[in-house]
Amino acid sequence: MFDWISGFIDTVGLVGIALLMFVENVFPPIPSELIMPLAGFNAANGDQNLVAVIIAGSTGSLAGAVFWYWVGMRIGTDRLKRLARRHGRWLTISPDEIDQSNAWFKRHGGLAVMIGRLIPTVRTFISVPAGVSEMSFAKFLAYSTVGTVVWTSFLTLAGYWLQSQYEKVSTWINPISTGIVVLILGWYLWRVATYRRRVPKEHDRH
Repeated sequence: MFDWISGFIDTVGLVGIALLMFVENVFPPIPSELIMPLAGFNAANGDQNLVAVIIAGSTGSLAGAVFWYWVGMRIGTDRLKRLARRHGRWLTISPDEIDQSNAWFKRHGGLAVMIGRLIPTVRTFISVPAGVSEMSFAKFLAYSTVGTVVWTSFLTLAGYWLQSQYEKVSTWINPISTGIVVLILGWYLWRVATYRRRVPKEHDRH
């Protein structure tokens, strides 16, 4: 994948970086941990401007975040609650818990979005609950921008400083990403297994 990403960036330039980061946010298997360090390495070689690389990567990443925010808005609370009534066990959430989550997100969601944008795997989907809870777009964009620029800058500067060893960034971060995926999967399975304890069947129908 390194060769393909490298060739794409060499061919398309800054627009290619933005496009790859957009796709990375929409389709997570294309990791930013490969894209931005390579772009930073190119900047260290003088092929591209470092600040322009960070701006391009952040712009593409934010576009992907906005896409998932829009998806959350389209789903909406009412539709999600209907799905929870029908498939609550597999969604691991009840209609009442959706209301509680929305209330929490409206109080603390900005910080959750900003921190979520710094966490591998979580950063892709943190925008969905922001959209579902109808967080104002301006607030969502502001917090997302801070988290996104910090993450993108970190990856780019790591590649810039490591130069030809930029692949090490992915080596460092991949175990963290894998650990987070395992934790999320374990949490999901626990929620499925304990759903009836948390949400009695009679209550779930209301």
